[in-house]
Amino acid sequence: MIDNGLAEWETNAEYWDDAMGDESNFFHCDIVRPRTVELLEIKENDLILDVACGNGNFSEYMAKLGAKVIAFDYSPKMIELAIKRRSAVLDAVEFKVCDATEYEELLSLKQERHFDKAVANMAIMDISNIEPLFKAVYEMLADNGIFVFATHHPCFTYSNNDYFKSYMHKGEAIAGQPVLQNYYHRSITEILNISFNMGFILDGFYEVSFPKKKLPVIMVIRLRRR
Repeated sequence: MIDNGLAEWETNAEYWDDAMGDESNFFHCDIVRPRTVELLEIKENDLILDVACGNGNFSEYMAKLGAKVIAFDYSPKMIELAIKRRSAVLDAVEFKVCDATEYEELLSLKQERHFDKAVANMAIMDISNIEPLFKAVYEMLADNGIFVFATHHPCFTYSNNDYFKSYMHKGEAIAGQPVLQNYYHRSITEILNISFNMGFILDGFYEVSFPKKKLPVIMVIRLRRR
């Protein structure tokens, strides 16, 4: 049985919410967000699926740009905190509990119209099995819809001396969090082949480093439904 890490996220939820606060942190705002926003091209009246939304900081950001957002996380505690913290935008953001590894659960997020876009900010590496997510997102997107995700750059974050081997390891996202969380390493080949097998094409890609550093810490990918 695959360890999906839910217990750890439930334990860390309040600490994570306090650390991210209303505006998120430097890493998300200055490293992750610029290229994600560029590739996502948020427009007024977009219907956007926010995958593994955490405490909803990016959901609120998109809502303030005029998007309608369906945001989900598999941690009930995290969703509870997101609803509390994002009370000012609940007319534009609907928060739901959903497991990104459960295809049928994901399809329950369908709306009256197809999603224009989907986004996952630093979540792919937290999900034990991404195939159900990629399949469901593809099916729920409108024609020419896009899926943008930022994730750890696997070429520079693996620790088992075998880049091509998929594996789970424990790590710390925010210093001092109560317990370590699960990370799931996958090669770029594996991630992209899952994407292509679902029908996506790749039409946007960035590698992003910390300021003044010469190695990327994350990669941001845009997939398109054709």
